[in-house]
Amino acid sequence: MNQQNLWAATYQHILQNHSEPQEVKFWLDALKWDKAEHVGPGKVRVYLSAQNPFYVNFIESTYRGNIQDAVSFLLGQSVEVVIDVAKENKAASESFSPQHPLQNEAFSVPSTQESINLNNPLAPPSARDMIYHQETVKSPGFVNPHSQPKVRERVQIISDNIDPHLTFENYIYGPSNQFAYASAFSTAEKPAVQFNPLFIYGPPGVGKTHLLHAIGNRIKATNSGVRAHFISAENFVNEFIESLQHKNPGDFRSKFRENVDLLLIDDVQFIVGKDRSEEEFIHTFNTLHGLKKMIVLTSDKAPKDIDGLEERIRTRFEMGMVADIRPPEIETRIAILKAKAEADDIYLPDEVATLMGTYVKDTVRNLHGALVKLQQYASLTGSEITLDLAKQALQNSIPEEGQEYTVEMILNAVAKHYSLKMKDLKGVNRSKIFSLPRQISMFLMRKYASLGFREIGVIFGKDHSTVIHACNKIEAEIETDTELRRHIEEVRGQL
Repeated sequence: MNQQNLWAATYQHILQNHSEPQEVKFWLDALKWDKAEHVGPGKVRVYLSAQNPFYVNFIESTYRGNIQDAVSFLLGQSVEVVIDVAKENKAASESFSPQHPLQNEAFSVPSTQESINLNNPLAPPSARDMIYHQETVKSPGFVNPHSQPKVRERVQIISDNIDPHLTFENYIYGPSNQFAYASAFSTAEKPAVQFNPLFIYGPPGVGKTHLLHAIGNRIKATNSGVRAHFISAENFVNEFIESLQHKNPGDFRSKFRENVDLLLIDDVQFIVGKDRSEEEFIHTFNTLHGLKKMIVLTSDKAPKDIDGLEERIRTRFEMGMVADIRPPEIETRIAILKAKAEADDIYLPDEVATLMGTYVKDTVRNLHGALVKLQQYASLTGSEITLDLAKQALQNSIPEEGQEYTVEMILNAVAKHYSLKMKDLKGVNRSKIFSLPRQISMFLMRKYASLGFREIGVIFGKDHSTVIHACNKIEAEIETDTELRRHIEEVRGQL
């Protein structure tokens, strides 16, 4: 098998055997196969490269094992995988900092002078944006000989609405948002080149809006001529309705279809079901996409899960890259708290950050709210922030000593409630009498034992994506399924 065929076979093998093929495809596409060579009897070393240390570090830690296993399976030999920064990018990567990857020139795009040209889809207005027209008289076929070609620019100066404080540099990423972060950053590096649109989804308050602004800020910094515009779906609908009321829908269309190179729409699910606004949106989408303008959308659900979304719109949302953001795990929550405390000049001891990160869960917004509440409490009482003060200020969020449940407690309570043996609860039987209690156990461990998805996966011998699905499923169904809610409350009662 030659080198090219080996990489193609490796690529296909990984995609076919991975639980998240779209996600792993994104990272595999970022790799370049350099070579494979024999380094001893029955041993092969594979050399791969990526464009910068951010990609190298993440692929090393997350997918190196998949690559190694695939090549080993195909060759029937022991395989070592070496991933490094591509030679042409190494010089620019020497000062790379994994905490702040965007500070390094390895991530830069071509200079403004290089990138502004008619072949650049995000180039500023130029001759391509002008309309030439002749003044003519009403008589058919008669052209006024004194008329001269005139140029009329279709350019409106509109505010970009991008918050300059929301950047990639101050976005804290971890396993829960790493894929969305990398997709957003890749979009900012090469807008409308690798994929278009970028669709980011996740529950409220997990950082989707921050990424929208970060993309806008990054692209503006590298190409000041780009006409970017951030807008919420609600304001998009309101502006369209207002244009109808004032009988100037042409101005609305001109604004979004002729005067925007980068369109960032937040909470796009709010357009669904508003017939005329939805129709206007899809025409805007088609126009911009056809002109190779970049479109980035966020939603609280994946396209396939948005109620009432027409098939023609869903397929457009999914034609680029779809990336999800999940609620942050404990390590990311602590990092977010420390970063926000530093930005707001709040003294936050490590033990307090750990306490808050352990118990204040679900969203970044909740974390920030808890930090503000703690700071205000300390200010009003004239006290320093300490562990005891945090417990007092956040008593509704932080349980009493010993109230947090252990893995053993949760497993025993669920097994007892459903009259199951422990080996069945942690087994592989997919029958509902076993799978539902198993999913409830995963949900309770995530919520009350401060465990990450991968940690829970290890307990049950499952992939982390299986745990994510289980937790999301129970969390969604508990809102409408009274019987399920009753069972979970009874399990908690035993705890």
